[in-house]
Amino acid sequence: MLSLTNIVKDKTAHIAGLLMLVSALQGCAVATVVAITAGATMVADRRSFSKQIDDQSIEFVAHNELNKQKALAKNTNLHIISMNGTVVIVGQAPNSYLRDLAIKTIQDVPDIITIHNQIRISSMVSVTTKSNDIWLTSKVKSALLANSEVNAKDIKVVTENSEVFLLGLVTKEEANIVVEIARNINGVSRVIKAFEYL
Repeated sequence: MLSLTNIVKDKTAHIAGLLMLVSALQGCAVATVVAITAGATMVADRRSFSKQIDDQSIEFVAHNELNKQKALAKNTNLHIISMNGTVVIVGQAPNSYLRDLAIKTIQDVPDIITIHNQIRISSMVSVTTKSNDIWLTSKVKSALLANSEVNAKDIKVVTENSEVFLLGLVTKEEANIVVEIARNINGVSRVIKAFEYL
């Protein structure tokens, strides 16, 4: 009979393998680093395994709900990030009506505890900006990995239009360190924290 630990390890290895395959096909070194880190993170995560699955489900269901709304799918650039039921929605909408529609669309998704609305009223960002955001995220994550006072695996980093969003289950001391690290990364325009404190 398989133990929960073995199931978690098998699932983690499977996910890490898939992510590495995808990144290899894309030929992207940054994606490879992220893929390797993602597999290890599932085991070391402060969230329970069931909470990790819940967060993945929240992101999947919320994205699907947004895509069902044709006006949102066509005219906005939105991303959902969930950490322990705390959801941050980031991106751009051309007007407040669509921004509010996005929040209304996801508010009844199961297992969401809190929604942080970080949708900006603006035109959608360019491909160049998206590439820069990926680069900034990798720089923040690298800086966190290099710091011995925090565990980078406990922090989820998302960058949207040079704004860095930080999520995770952390102490207040860890949060302060992480925010300071992110603020000092060249190119970061703003740091927004959506931490849950231990």
